[in-house]
Amino acid sequence: MERFLEQSLLTRVTVVSIFVTSVLLLSKCLYSWCPQLPCLHYVERRGRQGTLDSIPVPLPNLEVLSTMPCPMVTLEEVEGFYRELHTPTGGRVVVKQLLNKLLVYVGKEVDHRGDCLMLMEMGISLAIPPGAVALGQTKKVSLVLIWDLSDSPPLSSSQALISPVVYCGPHGSVFQKPCQLVFKHCAGSATQARAYTSNTDLLSAKVWCPVQDREELKARTTRDECQIQLSHFSLYTCVLEAPWNVEARKWLQLAIFCSPLAADQTHFQIRIYFLNNTPCALQWAVTNEQPFRGGLCGPVQIFDFTGRTKDMCLALKYLSDGWENVDDSSCQVVPHLHIWHGRCPFRSFCFRRKQNEEGAVPSGEIIVTMHTYQSGLEKKYMEILRFQAPENGSQMTRISSSPLCNRMPRELFEQLQMLLEPNSISGNDWRKLASRLGLCGMKIRYFSCQQSPAAATLEIFEEHNGSLKDLYNIMVAMDRLDCASAIESFLNGTGNRHCCALATSPHRSDHQLVGDGQSPEQELQEQGQPMAWSPGTKMLPPEAYENQALEVEEEKA
Repeated sequence: MERFLEQSLLTRVTVVSIFVTSVLLLSKCLYSWCPQLPCLHYVERRGRQGTLDSIPVPLPNLEVLSTMPCPMVTLEEVEGFYRELHTPTGGRVVVKQLLNKLLVYVGKEVDHRGDCLMLMEMGISLAIPPGAVALGQTKKVSLVLIWDLSDSPPLSSSQALISPVVYCGPHGSVFQKPCQLVFKHCAGSATQARAYTSNTDLLSAKVWCPVQDREELKARTTRDECQIQLSHFSLYTCVLEAPWNVEARKWLQLAIFCSPLAADQTHFQIRIYFLNNTPCALQWAVTNEQPFRGGLCGPVQIFDFTGRTKDMCLALKYLSDGWENVDDSSCQVVPHLHIWHGRCPFRSFCFRRKQNEEGAVPSGEIIVTMHTYQSGLEKKYMEILRFQAPENGSQMTRISSSPLCNRMPRELFEQLQMLLEPNSISGNDWRKLASRLGLCGMKIRYFSCQQSPAAATLEIFEEHNGSLKDLYNIMVAMDRLDCASAIESFLNGTGNRHCCALATSPHRSDHQLVGDGQSPEQELQEQGQPMAWSPGTKMLPPEAYENQALEVEEEKA
């Protein structure tokens, strides 16, 4: 019996020794791979002392892990990062990945006269007033949009990210007069939008706090903008915060991307992005699609998203004949917090052509209709605009491409917008113009949700490459003599010499409109230029997409 107890005790001691030795070896391996883990410093120190009998191995601090780079970058890499970021770009906007951060930035040298830095198409600007820099001195200034979710402030389930994270650099720069930073937000109510700042540089761990907690900063939020008076440069963003008894809302934009449909293409995929309704969020999606040569299909859809912790549902309601859904389910779900915290998620649907009895692949187009709604609110759905993808890809538009259409002079555009904007009882307003331009009822209803329906309708006319005389005749036929008179007055003024004449180059200026004697297609053919199907459209080669190549892994809420 005593011998049995001795063997049992020896076995237990052996097992414990093997376990402790394994833990020590594993800790040393982790320490050699990542010496930043604080818990491993203790293990390494105790291991060097040779005490293997009772080595406590505490669990790693997840907060430390999330804010500390591992492995650490070298000092030379950090210096190169800031050197490139703060080098003046001459007003040119740069999109580049530096130290695993995707950044959009512009840099300038500013003197006593002041200047304004703008991230075009992002809705972000930094105004430095005259006198902010001392006479005879210059300062390097950078305005940076950060497309890196790890730099966003930590949010609770009741908070929502409603704007981009913006960095003004170099960090800590001080000016004699306050500078004004302006960027867009998507809060449902301006009273719920709250500006946040992190008084740190771009590579350090962020410490976010409300702007109101710092006396040297002043913030003002309008319906769709956040305006901050800066005393010195740092990081800034905007967060939605609402009282517990008030329903919080923010505006989303749903953007559909795909590639043109080829006649011999058997599979077709579309991707629907759920984005904050800010210009930079849409540009992020465009940039994300570039490696896959995806294009934006039609206008974005605006959705009123509530903070009721309801997930977003996307349901396929109609698919044209000759096509079938590859996925097992016709409904996909996006977690609420992925949208609420501004993670820019997307969902994809893949369709396959059906084979007819002879085995030949039918030709034609694909028509898709989808409903999107928050879980439990099926009756309050929004129908995604009926979306057609013809074989030649003529309806596919790339919003990043250079425009080939003609633009109305700005003063005339704004005058017509003001005249057509108010809805009349008879409907003889922008809606009638949209109908005469061939827009269906669904598109007209969509335009009514835009900030300026009249402006959206006039932009459609511009994309049709119409002339001012055509627009004048339409207004007369609509009995809108006020609009016709405005056009006639402009044509009789000094601007008519270049507004109705054809340009000699296919790339027209913003103030040139197509004349009546020749269509844009005829002009391009005579000049030996390729003919464009629609303004700003580029024909893309057929691209077969795989879900695995496009789906990004999202963290669980």
